Amino acid sequence: MISSTIADRIQSLADAVFMPWVVAVLLGAGLFLTLRLRFVQVRRFADAWRAAFVTRASGRVGALTPFQAFMTALAASIGTGNIAGVATAIVSGGPGALFWIWVYGFVAMAIKFSEAVLGITFRETRGATVLSGPMYYLRDGLRSPWLAWTFALVAAVAALTTTPFTQPNSMALVLNSVVGIPKLASGITIAILTWLVIIGGIKSIGRAAEKLSPLKVGLYLAGGLIVIVLNLSRIPSVISLIFERAFSFQSVAGGGLGILVAMRYGIARGIYANEAGYGTAAVAYGTAQSSQPVQQGLNAVIEVFVVSFVTSTISAMTILLTGEWESGLTSTAAVASAFNSAIPVAGGYIVAFCAFLFGYTTLIGWAYYGEQFFEYILGRRVTMPYRWIYCLLIPLGAVSKVATVWAWGDLMNALQVFPNLIGVVGLSAIAARLANERVRQ
Repeated sequence: MISSTIADRIQSLADAVFMPWVVAVLLGAGLFLTLRLRFVQVRRFADAWRAAFVTRASGRVGALTPFQAFMTALAASIGTGNIAGVATAIVSGGPGALFWIWVYGFVAMAIKFSEAVLGITFRETRGATVLSGPMYYLRDGLRSPWLAWTFALVAAVAALTTTPFTQPNSMALVLNSVVGIPKLASGITIAILTWLVIIGGIKSIGRAAEKLSPLKVGLYLAGGLIVIVLNLSRIPSVISLIFERAFSFQSVAGGGLGILVAMRYGIARGIYANEAGYGTAAVAYGTAQSSQPVQQGLNAVIEVFVVSFVTSTISAMTILLTGEWESGLTSTAAVASAFNSAIPVAGGYIVAFCAFLFGYTTLIGWAYYGEQFFEYILGRRVTMPYRWIYCLLIPLGAVSKVATVWAWGDLMNALQVFPNLIGVVGLSAIAARLANERVRQ
């Protein structure tokens, strides 16, 4: 009862922040940047695909190759939010939530392009160490040290109190429901595996991400397409339902208008899935051994496309086509049931394995993000204690209540958006100039 009350209060606060404030700021900033960058996500989409597979370095400064930086960003953003978060959006916000995931995904490409190019432009080097993130473009580009510190503080708390809880929570849930593994046992195993990678720093994280990111996307895409193909006849009616509910003015559960509920959950889970607006892209892409900010900016465009229009769409369409969104199940359990309906037994195992990979790669990616935020505030000495604390929280996240975990994640992510977007919009002239540069092969 107590945990339920806490979850309700946190969710109410998150709802108050998201609607209309975060929604308005994200959509407004995304639209502004899309126009200022002259639809960079459309006119340079083909260039972005070519840049995505460039593996060699084009500069001496940096810790990772451009491809490793891209895969690290993709590893961190394609987490269980693409499975559990999207399923929760559809169950709670209705089919129309998928439309708003798409809407935000489109403008989010311009936001993330800007974050990535600013991350490289304003990164700081100390010998062999590269420091990057919104803190540096807020401090050095916008000339606002207090705003940089504020962002670092909020982002550090968010990294330490959301990801080690949300990701293992969804991973443990699906492993328990599909395989029968106790949640605590999953949490301990996940913590150990995470420690083995992050203890080696960003180079270790980059090597793991480079191998695991293509595997997890390819496997989930293959399984999802089987579910969709086996339900082809229902696609027209489901598409119609998505657009109908996206603009519905009828009241839904809880008394809210359908369009407002769909927008709230669609954009909330959309940002949780693609992370545009958080500023994390500046951390990941800022590590690249590249002297071409535009190259990493174009990588960021493809990252958002894959997250919002591929993996998130697969999660939503599978539970909509199979009717699992009305089954009473939620989170990864709903998607696993949808896969099982088309691919008996094996379908659930595919989702369980993908959820594990999605969550695991996000855990190791966000571990580095949080490390950078804490280091900005407290210095290099905090790095090792932070890595240990991060891993020790994972088993606790695995056994936490689902509602409380996601409500807290919504709230912290919302607070992180505001200082970051002030910098991104304020420095948009730099991003607009770089959006026209050609990538040197």
